[in-house]
Amino acid sequence: MKILMCASECAPFVKTGGLGDVVGSLPKELANQGVDVRVVMPKYQVISQEFKEQMKFLGNIYVPVGWRSQYCGVFSLILDNVTYYFLDNEYYFNGDCIYGDYDLEKFAFFSRAVLEILPLIDFEPDCIHCHDWQTAILPAIYDAIFKGKEKYKDIKTIFTIHNLKFQGVHNIEFANDVLGLPWSYFSNDKIGRNSDANFMKGGIVFANYVTTVSPTYAEEIKTQNFGEGLDWALKARGEDLKAILNGIDYTNNSPETSPYIAENYNADNFVDRKWKSKIALQRRMNWQENPNIPIISMVTRLTSQKGLDLVLQGMDRLMQRKMQFVILGTGDRKYEDALRYFADRYGDKFRACICFDNELAHQIYAGSDMFLMPSGFEPCGLGQMIALNFGSLPIVHETGGLKDTIHSYNEETGEGNGFSFTPFNAHNMIYTIDRALGFYNSPLLWQKIVRQAMVCDYSWGKSAKKYIELYEELVGNKEKGEEIGEEKEQQVEVF
Repeated sequence: MKILMCASECAPFVKTGGLGDVVGSLPKELANQGVDVRVVMPKYQVISQEFKEQMKFLGNIYVPVGWRSQYCGVFSLILDNVTYYFLDNEYYFNGDCIYGDYDLEKFAFFSRAVLEILPLIDFEPDCIHCHDWQTAILPAIYDAIFKGKEKYKDIKTIFTIHNLKFQGVHNIEFANDVLGLPWSYFSNDKIGRNSDANFMKGGIVFANYVTTVSPTYAEEIKTQNFGEGLDWALKARGEDLKAILNGIDYTNNSPETSPYIAENYNADNFVDRKWKSKIALQRRMNWQENPNIPIISMVTRLTSQKGLDLVLQGMDRLMQRKMQFVILGTGDRKYEDALRYFADRYGDKFRACICFDNELAHQIYAGSDMFLMPSGFEPCGLGQMIALNFGSLPIVHETGGLKDTIHSYNEETGEGNGFSFTPFNAHNMIYTIDRALGFYNSPLLWQKIVRQAMVCDYSWGKSAKKYIELYEELVGNKEKGEEIGEEKEQQVEVF
């Protein structure tokens, strides 16, 4: 089984968020389970020189971008048993940021190029797996231009929605200019929507299967509240819309192996060791050093999606509690400025670290007791799963992947791995934080909940198996179709 995965970002080469983590981790696990999986992504200028020096130049082609023809160099690199292809074009990929100018045009180029390079790399995939809006248009391009051609016969496509909010929308005239698709493809039942063209719809309408990254999110996006205007298109796919929960890479997110924390620990010895990371974090934040003071943390993008409005609304009330609170992240200026204000006001117990720092992130996960993630919506979320592994109990809003992974502690059954609230407002968030703080004051009970959290398994192994089942179903249908075709040919010859 041959799978070609395409995405706009992939760790460790370049990433801006969860998409890069997923495309960096899933192929490695698929390869470990015997799949011939390869990944294709842009060759951005910002990729480190260390990786560029390992790349092998395979050749170049010219890719149609509407009426234009653009150069595309093709490079390859093998890492962790996965072959990666990098598509080079300085006009599109030479900036300091991977997103920004010309996004629709450059990802139209990239999606077309993924298909155009197949003869050059001598790889005939059974399935092309596309991720998010940047490659969502590929199934439509395949259907319109490549389907049935030599080396492209009956390739299947899967499109995974990581975040429905970002769809790649532009006016139809511009989209037609860069895509070069027949006008019939811009109707409202395909990639058109009134006077706009929508790349995300290309994947939803034309991919053989559409997947998203958690079961709850799969149901939410079929409603008007979460469907971002595409709920009707998703409902129309019926059983072709699948949900496969994301996993996390425990090799890079484990308190047992992290080189950044005061002392490594696991679910068996965290009681004796985790407190040392708390003291180290308190020292770094210039707070009172006391292992009995609970620490709440957030490691997040500072955007409205992540529930920052609730945090800001509740900050003055939260600061009346006996607790310490640290937030690490960057994002919208208004949230950065507001958090700096509260850091000045409550510096003895609140810190806002407005930066991205992986080392500090590990120290925060290890040193905190609770991890706040009050997202308004969350397709899957990785932070809460990392926090579980570090023994920092998540406090989450019941939505998307947060609802699927965090089960609020139940006093009657003793089950649960964190705390959750709904509806989405500051009052319910603070009530749930107070509930968690109450359990924190019962050390033996708290240790029991932490242990239950740390033994949760959200590794990629389970998720990769589900993707393999989906690939096999597609490939099996493909082979079944070929057999039926052969039988028909034989029947024609007989008669």
